[in-house]
Amino acid sequence: MLYKRKIIDEILKFIKLEEIIVLHGARQVGKTHILLWLENYLKNKKEDVYYLDLEDSRYKKILDLGVDEFINHLKEEGHAPQIHKKTFVFIDEIQYLKNPSEFLKLIADHHKNIKLIISGSSSFEIKNKFKDSLVGRTINFEIFNLSFEEYLIFKNYYYNPDFKTTEKKQKELKLLYKEYILFGGYPKVTLIDEIELKEKRLQQIIDTYIKKDIKELANIDNIESFNKLLEILASQSGQLINVKELSSTCKLSVPTIEKYLFILEQTYIIKLVRPYNKNIRSELSKIPKIFFYDSGLMQMLWLKNLQKEIIGNVFETNIFSELIKKYGRENIYYWRTKDKKEIDFIVKNKNEITPIEVKINFNKVNLSAIKYFLKNYKLDKYQIIGFNDYEQKSNQIYPWEIKNK
Repeated sequence: MLYKRKIIDEILKFIKLEEIIVLHGARQVGKTHILLWLENYLKNKKEDVYYLDLEDSRYKKILDLGVDEFINHLKEEGHAPQIHKKTFVFIDEIQYLKNPSEFLKLIADHHKNIKLIISGSSSFEIKNKFKDSLVGRTINFEIFNLSFEEYLIFKNYYYNPDFKTTEKKQKELKLLYKEYILFGGYPKVTLIDEIELKEKRLQQIIDTYIKKDIKELANIDNIESFNKLLEILASQSGQLINVKELSSTCKLSVPTIEKYLFILEQTYIIKLVRPYNKNIRSELSKIPKIFFYDSGLMQMLWLKNLQKEIIGNVFETNIFSELIKKYGRENIYYWRTKDKKEIDFIVKNKNEITPIEVKINFNKVNLSAIKYFLKNYKLDKYQIIGFNDYEQKSNQIYPWEIKNK
């Protein structure tokens, strides 16, 4: 079954325009699923559609021979581009091409009747192969694991955030959100019921995609030290990152640690969250925090299995993942002063700044840092996102009540 991901509505706005649509994201987050949904949508609209998966070396070979060979292939398959009608061509795993930039540029400039919709599993690898020549020729979309809203769709559970929820609905949502925190949002993991099989799927993602892909991208020789780094980073999700300490623990040089962090970030495994530092810069920390994008993956790397109860930094990691899907990953910060006043997240939404504190138990929140922040930045709005012991106070919300942009 093809489920409609939320980002599809944004993609459809550009489906008839000339620009190449590019889907970026980690492996297994559902890029191929989105391409197949769009392919099916266009076929139902009676459009001319053709799909290529470059993991099949036969198609990679054809495209590597150049645009003329590709056009001949389309004609052979009954998809000859026509003057007054677009041919929609889907290319999955574009990073496998020797020179995707040149191929895409020639299509964009000289074959306006071909509309390309492409995906790539590694942002790092694509950016290395996509040259400046593609500026203005592509529309880029970042694909993440499932949001909770999408998680409910995959679970065939109906929820409308615009309606006031009953106590029964709240209990159901709480159980489902606990699953979402503990197991994460990878689509194929979501569709599996047995916990043991979920763990095996996540371990497969770790072994086949994360360690294998990154080992090849970074030319890693000391795989044991790299694996140890991954485990430590997972245990520290939500914490300030100390590169020198990591260097000592993993027996890797500081430049090597920094290189690995860069690649892990570019391949959508982690995000280094920067401090919000407007106005009172002199008293603020400048060290980034590290977050994983998926709370299930984080637990498998750290604890080697999925947990039965929610751990604090796993909950915070999950909320981070929700916030970046709602507001964009470049609009999420944290805030911390040198005397250790700290706020978990600062969300920038258009011209509005909102401090957010995250606690599993609502009644464990200390508002002193938030009050200090509000006073110094002349703001009055804040939010507490929690899970247990809801007290019906203003500014308190459950995770599924986080608003969209």
